[in-house]
Amino acid sequence: MTDTEARTAIVTGGASGIGAASAALLAGAGASVVVADLQAAEDGSGRFVQHDVTSEPSWRALMDDVMKREGRLDVMVNNAGISGGAGSVESTDVADWQRVQAVNAEGVFLGCKFAIQGMKKTGAGKQQSGGSIVNISSVAGLQAGAGGIAYTASKGAVRLLSKSVALYCAEQKYGIRCNSVHPGGVDTPIFDPLWQMVGREQGKAYLGTRHPIGRMAEPSEIAELVLWLASDLSGFVTGSEIAAVGGITAGLMRRLPFATR
Repeated sequence: MTDTEARTAIVTGGASGIGAASAALLAGAGASVVVADLQAAEDGSGRFVQHDVTSEPSWRALMDDVMKREGRLDVMVNNAGISGGAGSVESTDVADWQRVQAVNAEGVFLGCKFAIQGMKKTGAGKQQSGGSIVNISSVAGLQAGAGGIAYTASKGAVRLLSKSVALYCAEQKYGIRCNSVHPGGVDTPIFDPLWQMVGREQGKAYLGTRHPIGRMAEPSEIAELVLWLASDLSGFVTGSEIAAVGGITAGLMRRLPFATR
């Protein structure tokens, strides 16, 4: 894939997990990648900029820096996110709720807002290649559970925010596309607390059984979707939610009695 050459991409939360894998694939496809994260990137897939997605001044400084150094913005991957724990509607306190929304929902909102400003300068009026915004949501943004309410709400917000941004950009004829990606369980540092309790292989095996396909995803598998959405191969795709969930949303896994006859 070569149509990402000479393009500039920002990947938030790009120091690890899905973000690092996405940065590596984008860089490998020829893009100039800016890894924006609170922690320093280790793999050298792009230029690192320390960045707080919850801070509007930090976003403004990041965009000023990118436009000055790279001179353009073509791809924004809003990947930064945190876990909200397993709290229910009764057990979650407002401070935890606000902390999760600030990163997972407001951080993506700010990423979209500032991405549009940069992309308008880069490719205003280009109906097919004005820019691509890829927002990383979750299977929790498609299906709710009784627990993890703060995380679920934040990822559901990303899903509809992405659609709203897509419609707005189409209405304004910016040529900017916006889509959300909804992974199932992915072997990333977000699961490190669980691995420390039960062991990595045991934990992965258990979570794998929760997916009809029988395993968790690797970050590179989600990154392949990000790369596709960043490229012109997905030029007619906007306002869409792409589920990479190993079959979780397909339906009941256990056969019903009438289905065996």
